[in-house]
Formats: sequence, structure tokens, C-alpha cells
Amino acid sequence: MKRMLWVVLMMSCGATFISSLFPLYGEHYRLSSLEITILFAVYAAILLPTLLVVGARGSAWGLKRVLRFSIWISIASTLLFIGSFNVWMLYGARILEGIAYGAFTGTASAFLLKQTSHDKVSTAIKLSGVTVNIGFGLGPAISGLIIQYVQFQPLRLPYWFLLVMLFSSLIFLEMLPKHEDSKAQKPAKTKISLGVPDNIRSHFWSFIGLPIFTLFTLGGVVFSLIPSFVKNVIHTTNLSISGLLILVLLGGGALTQFFPWPRNPVIRMRIGILFLAIGSWIVAFSGQTASLLLLWTGILIQAIGAGWTFQVSLRFASQLPKPEERPRVISAFYFCAYSGFIVPPVGVGVLTKFFSLNFSLVLINLFAALIVIYVLIYSVKFNRFYSKGTQ
Repeated sequence: MKRMLWVVLMMSCGATFISSLFPLYGEHYRLSSLEITILFAVYAAILLPTLLVVGARGSAWGLKRVLRFSIWISIASTLLFIGSFNVWMLYGARILEGIAYGAFTGTASAFLLKQTSHDKVSTAIKLSGVTVNIGFGLGPAISGLIIQYVQFQPLRLPYWFLLVMLFSSLIFLEMLPKHEDSKAQKPAKTKISLGVPDNIRSHFWSFIGLPIFTLFTLGGVVFSLIPSFVKNVIHTTNLSISGLLILVLLGGGALTQFFPWPRNPVIRMRIGILFLAIGSWIVAFSGQTASLLLLWTGILIQAIGAGWTFQVSLRFASQLPKPEERPRVISAFYFCAYSGFIVPPVGVGVLTKFFSLNFSLVLINLFAALIVIYVLIYSVKFNRFYSKGTQ
């Protein structure tokens, strides 16, 4: 399990590694906030169809083989970043990274569970989610620290570090057993579909899909625009701060999942999504006052909300469906999640054409607040359903 979790950690770092470099790319290639958010969102736009196709066919192709190819594609993406001298090469590298992580996401979970004994499955699912969150936060933190304190070839040197990390994940993958792919199915028998069962459909979309969509919407804004926000609105020249903020948001969110209170998952979701909204409003308010302290406070509160919202929504996505329906429901879970990485962050980029960056963040927070209010109201109905099912 440890070796596979290392592979997951390294690939997750690679998926968000670029975030701290957005301001530098903006300056070097004269990119607007809209162009930066599109550079961010094209990754998710490619990831979604890849996730659906590989999620349906991955077992037939061989789980370990898919993982191996996904790492090699991520390595190719990194090499393209290193050699880039034009904007189209950046977009090409992001597209490759979207394919790589889209193929990796669901396959890695399935591969990890096949190596795990039945009594440790819940632990493996929890550790996998925590590892992904830490990796997402660690990537921008590492690249931000390199940019700020090494100050040599800032658009290329960080990717050499990433290249070493990805090759280490490939080595650890090859050390794992090969027999997991022996039960492959014929591709013709698989179906590419989200397929949420009728008996949990309304509960899924209202209390699993919407919360994780909101989480990734606000997280996507942090990934794509917070580096520019820190530089242009908060007015600090320390490029490592944005990476460390993302590490606090996601790494801190991962660690809060181990906090035992409250134990009731519905109450935990209510508090989590409320903290998510409160934290994002404090972040927006920090732009009005140019306060770095408020920005850190908002990110910390948002981290608690992000950790609990992710934990509980993934738990429900795994727990509510029957075992044979679980893979499709989890695929739908990630589909909702990564959808939040596309339209809303790009929408903020469009808004910056007409309004300030900070006012655009206020508008996206209003959109998220409406979703949060609906989820809190719906939680009353879901709690009755969940309580009846667990009795």
C-alpha cells in the first residue's frame, strides 16, 4: 500500500505543479487572467472524458499498464513544459497532463484496492483521498519555493525537480506485483456511462455532486487565480506564498479529515460546506483590505471545510450504492468534482475582463453561496434517508 500511495502522491503533485508559475507565465507571455484560467481549465476539460473512457475500459486494458502509460504521459508533459518557448506548447503540456491524470485517477484507486485486504479497504480509501489532497497542495508549494529561493531558470528548473519525482513514481510502480490485471474483461462488454442508480440519484446530485462541485469550484479559483491575486491585489513579491497557501488549503484539508469530531457524517458535511463558504468570503474580503493575515485566515478556514466536504462526499459516494454500482458512482463523483474546475474558474476569468479580480471573486462566492444554502436545506431530507438506511 505504501508504494502505491507514493505513486499517487507524486502524480498528484504533478497535476497542480504549474499553479505557482501562473504569474510568471502571465508576465513572460503577457497572458490575461482569462487566458491563465483557460490554461488551467483545459487540463480539466481533457481530464473528464479521459476519466470516463479509462474508468470504463481500464480493467480490460490492464490497470498497471494504464498507470504506467499515464506516468509516461505526465513525464512527456513535463518535458514539454521544460522545452516550451510558445504559449501553444503550454496548452499542449496541460492537455497531456489532463490525459495523464484522467487516466490515472480512477485506475489508481482500483489498483490500490486490489492490493488491499478486505479488512483494510476503508483505510485504503481514506489514505488515498488524503494522499491526493496532500499531493495537490505539495506540488505548488514545491514549485513556489524553488521559484522564490533558487531563482535560476524559474520557468524550467522546477520541472526538472518534478521529472525526478515522476521517475521515482515509475520505479515504485514497477516494484508492485503484476498479477492484479489477470481478471481483465473484454472491452466490448464495458459501457461508458455515469450511471447513478435511480434509488439514490436525487441524493447523489444534491448532497454528493453539488458539494464536491462547489469544493472544486472554489479550489479551482485558488489554483488558477490566487497566485495572481497574491501578487496584484495583496501586493507581495514573495512567489512562494501562493504555493504555501495552496498547501495549507489542501494539505491542511487532508489532515483535518483525521479530526474525529463530529462523527455524524451529515453534521460533518453541514459544518464543512459552511466553513468552505465562510473561508472563501474571508479570502475575497482580504482583497478589499490588502491583508495577508486575512488571506491566510480565510484559506485555513476553507481548508477545514474542504477536508470535511471531500471526506464525507467521497464516503457517501462509496457507501450508498451497491458494490457492483460503486465504480460508476465514484466516476460520477469525480466527474462532478472536475466539472467545478472548468466553467466557474473560466467564468471568473471572463468577469475580470469587465471587473476587478477581487470583485470577480465576490461574484463567484455569491454563486457558491446559493449552492451552499441549497445543500444545507436539502441536508434535512438526506439525513432522514441516511438515518433510515443505517438503522
